[in-house]
Amino acid sequence: MTDTFATRLLAWFDVAGRHDLPWQHPRTPYRVWLSEVMLQQTQVATVIPYFERFVSALPDLPALGAAPLDRVLALWSGLGYYTRARNLHAAAQLCMERHGGELPRAVDALAALPGIGRSTAAAIASQAWNDRHAILDGNVKRVLARFHGIDGWPGAPRVEKQLWAFAQAHAGDPALPDDRLADYTQAQMDFGATLCTRSRPACIVCPLQADCVARIEGRQDELPTPRPSKELPRREAVVLVLRDADGRILLQRRAPTGVWASLWSLPQFDDAQAADGWLSRHAGDVPLEMCLDDVAHGFSHYHLTLRSRLHRVERAALIADDGESAWVSAADLASFGIPAPIRALLTRLFEN
Repeated sequence: MTDTFATRLLAWFDVAGRHDLPWQHPRTPYRVWLSEVMLQQTQVATVIPYFERFVSALPDLPALGAAPLDRVLALWSGLGYYTRARNLHAAAQLCMERHGGELPRAVDALAALPGIGRSTAAAIASQAWNDRHAILDGNVKRVLARFHGIDGWPGAPRVEKQLWAFAQAHAGDPALPDDRLADYTQAQMDFGATLCTRSRPACIVCPLQADCVARIEGRQDELPTPRPSKELPRREAVVLVLRDADGRILLQRRAPTGVWASLWSLPQFDDAQAADGWLSRHAGDVPLEMCLDDVAHGFSHYHLTLRSRLHRVERAALIADDGESAWVSAADLASFGIPAPIRALLTRLFEN
């Protein structure tokens, strides 16, 4: 085997790569697609139990397409970045309508589905069908930026264009066997996740070290160039934890767009005055029982602190009468798609 970037990575993968991931056995298009979407912005160790629970409940694309969105969100609950789950569900329904209940094999058709961009489409096609396509996820960007000595933030269009060119050149290497393309795709992701890591990369055992510009020039900590820093704004809101005489908690479905879209959460308001006004209109004079711990959560574009208040409500039926609200017991929480920080707050409350 010729000693190239691709063949060296493949030889490394044979010895040190990950060969027993649940989506590799069996490696069907549906399972590959689900894993790739779950792995966007989430580490393998976190994804595995969610993947196994998801495919146990919805084992194939028709099952996913037929499932209610609430069911999908409940299975996804805790994994974060819920737009991925909504896109997954929408893509499955499109596949049922337009592709005979299967994922299309063509990369352009894959990339046209909700939640599947250029790199994810290539990763699905190469792993599911062993097709020859270049990928460029975050791990691969880091590896290529270091190996080729590419300056500039990888998210910048100019830099990303350079990285795509290198990724395509390596994927098109004639020394890369046609029957190992799925393994080569996995090798790139594994290599960036386990060896050429963000900090303290294991250069001493790296199969690419002889030609890596970053190692040769001692710039491993500089490359890839970090994203330009920006101070994120901080916001506050008030959430009401309303508990009825049976110990159930009121949940409301959030709007279909925006933060935590279509998930079930606690009634949320911009400030205490708005919360008090809503509570007075719907339940009358309800005294405050206690202030609970704040819920802090970081989004990509701001930091949010939720001030949480517990009230006992007697006239429960007057609040949950619109189809978008529900009184939920501890035993029923698992069947609702609930944002992770809200679920953690409720779990603590029900345990006490």
